[in-house]
Amino acid sequence: MKLLLDTHVILWSAAEPERFPQDIAMELENESNELWFSPISIWEILLLAEKQQIILRADHEKSIRKMLQKLPLREAVINHEVAIQSRYVDLPHQDPADRFLAATAMVYDLTLVTADRRLTGSKKFSVLPIL
Repeated sequence: MKLLLDTHVILWSAAEPERFPQDIAMELENESNELWFSPISIWEILLLAEKQQIILRADHEKSIRKMLQKLPLREAVINHEVAIQSRYVDLPHQDPADRFLAATAMVYDLTLVTADRRLTGSKKFSVLPIL
């Protein structure tokens, strides 16, 4: 399975893996699954750090680079198709990060792993919900 990790899933994977229910932890650790991230998650992590909602080391760039080296993630590049689809995804809100993540899942045919209930109701992309 090709799994796109929501921003909070990336953060939990790096710092709090015990937060995952056993079934989700097994999927994330399953070597036959591919783990993907969107650059929009990096942008979102940096925003959270700037707002002091999460703590990164003083050098945010180094923290991000170290996290990406630690986690076995593939990058789902934001391209024009992702940008276009971000406006057509059926979500009940306009949060740009969520819309780009959903569009990335659609364009790359990925299953979005998320605990965000606002992302679980769409019929246009697959979701692995964290309950």
